[in-house]
Amino acid sequence: MTTVPKEINAAAAKKNSAEKLTPMMQQYLGIKENHPTMLVFYRMGDFYELFFEDAEKASRLLGITLTARGVASGNPIKMCGVPFHSLDGYLAKLVKLGESVAICEQIGDPATSKGPVERKVMRVVTPGTLTDADLLPEKAERPLLAMCSITQRKTVTTGLAWLSLASGALKLMEFSGDSGTVAARLQQELERIVPAEILSGDNGNLFDDYAGTHINRVPDWHFDVVGGHKALLDQLGVATLTGFGADGLGAAFGAAGALLRYAQSTQGRGLQHVRSLTTETESEFIGLDAATRRNLELTETIRGQESPTLFSLLDHCRTAMGSRMLRHWLHHARRDQNVARARHEAIAALAQSEAAGPLAATLAQVPDIERITTRIALLSARPRDLAALRDGLLQLPALRGDVVRCYGPGQGGETGLLAAIHAALSTPTACLDLLVRAVAQEPAAMVRDGGVFATGFDAELDELRALSENAGQFLLDLETRERARTGIANLRVEYNKVHGFYIEVTHGQTDKVPDDYRRRQTLKNAERYITPELKVFEDKALSAQDKALVREKLLYDLLLAELAPHIGTLQTISQGLAQLDTLNALTEHAQQHNWAAPQLVDEPCINIIEGRHPVVEKQIERFIANDCRLVNERRLLLITGPNMGGKSTFMRQVALITLLAYVGSYVPAASATIGPIDRIFTRIGATDDLAGGRSTFMVEMTESAAILNGATEHSLVLMDEVGRGTSTFDGLALAWAIARHLIDSSRSFTLFATHYFELTQLPDSHPSAANVHLSAVEHKDSIVFLHAVQAGPASQSYGLQVAQLAGVPQPVIKAARKHLARLEAQALDATPQRDLFAAPATDPYAQAEEEEAAPLAALNAAQQALLDAIADLDPDALTPRDALEQLYQLKRLAAA
Repeated sequence: MTTVPKEINAAAAKKNSAEKLTPMMQQYLGIKENHPTMLVFYRMGDFYELFFEDAEKASRLLGITLTARGVASGNPIKMCGVPFHSLDGYLAKLVKLGESVAICEQIGDPATSKGPVERKVMRVVTPGTLTDADLLPEKAERPLLAMCSITQRKTVTTGLAWLSLASGALKLMEFSGDSGTVAARLQQELERIVPAEILSGDNGNLFDDYAGTHINRVPDWHFDVVGGHKALLDQLGVATLTGFGADGLGAAFGAAGALLRYAQSTQGRGLQHVRSLTTETESEFIGLDAATRRNLELTETIRGQESPTLFSLLDHCRTAMGSRMLRHWLHHARRDQNVARARHEAIAALAQSEAAGPLAATLAQVPDIERITTRIALLSARPRDLAALRDGLLQLPALRGDVVRCYGPGQGGETGLLAAIHAALSTPTACLDLLVRAVAQEPAAMVRDGGVFATGFDAELDELRALSENAGQFLLDLETRERARTGIANLRVEYNKVHGFYIEVTHGQTDKVPDDYRRRQTLKNAERYITPELKVFEDKALSAQDKALVREKLLYDLLLAELAPHIGTLQTISQGLAQLDTLNALTEHAQQHNWAAPQLVDEPCINIIEGRHPVVEKQIERFIANDCRLVNERRLLLITGPNMGGKSTFMRQVALITLLAYVGSYVPAASATIGPIDRIFTRIGATDDLAGGRSTFMVEMTESAAILNGATEHSLVLMDEVGRGTSTFDGLALAWAIARHLIDSSRSFTLFATHYFELTQLPDSHPSAANVHLSAVEHKDSIVFLHAVQAGPASQSYGLQVAQLAGVPQPVIKAARKHLARLEAQALDATPQRDLFAAPATDPYAQAEEEEAAPLAALNAAQQALLDAIADLDPDALTPRDALEQLYQLKRLAAA
């Protein structure tokens, strides 16, 4: 990629003496050359300026005015800028758009510089390397991810490494297979991790189709496996990675090496807070693909909104750390039942001790210690971050007191989850003492403003401050003395930043000015003077202010250095606080909404009594609870019933209750007993993928294929209306075959909703399948949904009644009802469609043709005439006499 804007290059500028670039522009181009793909924010006084193509792009994206400054090669140099104090707002907008920015600061002294002040890129801001509180979403992570692939004998090994720079959490994963298998697995993992930025080698192509994420190409040699392994050892300060479960990895080391190199380069320093490593495996979490996460609306609705979702419902957390952990738990439910059981026990203890309320009140006073710790490590913490950290650490004794009161018989004692949290919340005495002594109660927002340190922390700073602070009293005393000495009653001694200290005398009194007064400034109505005494004080006072600011900057750097050894302890505290906050939020919700503790067992089963959909029950006045029983001998429920009857809600609530149980939450049910679960699959709803060239039916079949290829006997599968996107017999045949595969081959726990009533015959030949239906009753031409799950198949679909409720015009409903009567009458003489599932005695294709032709051939002219006569009747428009006459005519037709 070219390193200089197309309008000009440095070599051409040097040859063109008439239009030679200024030294400042040459400096800018040299900096831009090292950051060709980023927007360079070049500091000039109180503004960050952008030039050439950067200016045009920033003007368009940010909606700021595009101007010009100077000329290059006969063309104006495009330019735009933003005030330095408004930088964060503009950065947030650019990062949201996927842009990366290099922040170039003045590091030289303008007073001693010859030519342009020396400048240097001090920080690079990219979508995946954010740490500033103003740029990050408060309740979500924005990880940076790198991928490395190695191919040997048609086997592709892909390693992933991802880092949440705001928390310091570094994770690895590796998997192998053929190219198709690896690509599918990669897509699944990306949907789980949701990276904000992806690093890929120059020749990598697996990430090209991952829409919505910023992809950054870096040289292939950055992914060197040996170099990556060494980088990990150096970063973690260890001699081996065995303790992190990383033995035997290869490609993941290459990804980690590129990741660490990139993260360090953007921050301009080492990553002190990256101190641990987690190696994840496929079998660790309950698998949820993109369709399942979307259909279950865990953290985002199907329409892409943040509420109402399961996360928005449960997020009673008082800290941002707790909210982020809750979101992580929902997307990363562990298969290990012991993890969930420990959380269930903690919730029980919190509920029994009635500690949730006091804990919530105290947690509300705790800041985001996790991200403050990161900014301390990266030397970007601001004074108010440290004040918030101090105030948060002061809450630890109260939190520990509330937690320890939750211990009791049957709650795990000193070995339970709450005991571990209690230990993690130990007050770091040395760290807290340092913050209390050093930081002012309400420090300034920025170090450059002064007023950061508490009085008594540094004797030299206190002395310098005293000189400045005593200036007010000195000026009052001087003003009193000078009025007495000169006899000028309205004489004033004042100060401003431009002219310093001065004595102001109105023009009518200037004849009384003593000889030692020296004129400093003439105004319209007054003269301003300075005296030798005032000049001496001015030099001393102003010098003290400057020296105090320099001293505070030095002390602040030293303070951050002194806090560095406490980073590990602060990270442990933040994790303990996040867990406590999440558990407390789940406890509050369980108590308020009558949720029950689930039982996780080793036997395969999903037995839910009076289950409810956690989100839907909050949106409606009265929710009908339903049972669901799946055991080893009963693995598939065929669900029939009307549209709008509640089939999809019932299916989703079973999946959500199962997921919540493994998250470690209580569940919306009277009781729930759930066995081992490895994955949850959903095939619900009808959507197309126009950008990908896939029709609605193609999307449906793609999702169905993923389920059939991935489901096991420990999976929970939700299938809704499979086969409806194609012709009746094709769809029916596919739905039947898919259901049989799930029964015979996958043996998954399956909820299979359908409008193909022919499928309700499956339990006759497959005992592990059972029919249930969502009940409804018909009243005149309308329908009343009961939303109750009952045994057996539904009697009809009530499609016309639902269409009428939806507002379909009455003539259309009437015409449909006539045609339905004709079709149902034809079907009486037709061969039942359920014979489609019987073993064919003849050629199946010939038989299908005969079956389709049979209804029309079976009807004689008289029967057809009778049907037409009935269809044309309008009972509401007939008089009693006309009705009787029509009845006689129908009788004659029937006799014929």
